[in-house]
Amino acid sequence: MSDEAPSASHSIAEFVAGYENDRTLRGWRCGACGATTATWGLACSRCGASRLEEATLAGVGEIVAGTIVRVASDEFVNDAPYAYVVVQLDGGGRISGWMSGVQDDREIAPGRRVRFRASYKPGIQFEPLAEEE
Repeated sequence: MSDEAPSASHSIAEFVAGYENDRTLRGWRCGACGATTATWGLACSRCGASRLEEATLAGVGEIVAGTIVRVASDEFVNDAPYAYVVVQLDGGGRISGWMSGVQDDREIAPGRRVRFRASYKPGIQFEPLAEEE
């Protein structure tokens, strides 16, 4: 067994640039067990295999947890209040991000459908889906 870590197809900076510049969410699918993750890594968090294949992730999903931020850092001061949410993406993978303009906990209730919103702002931004979407 080699002590050498497996190589990645791109750096973390390139991974982040994917959703900032390409306007797509990228993640990994394990070639051994099929698990999908939105988290950059060199091995599968489920089975430990290093056979990860880059995958384009769904831009829609549902909130599984969230909190409202009312006192923001300098970078987000003009967006407060906003929500920090954890989203289970359709097709697999969980990812955290933020939603602007959230005033009430009911707006980020678990099960609420959201979609990825490309933005010039840092981080992964989501917006609510209309009931019919």
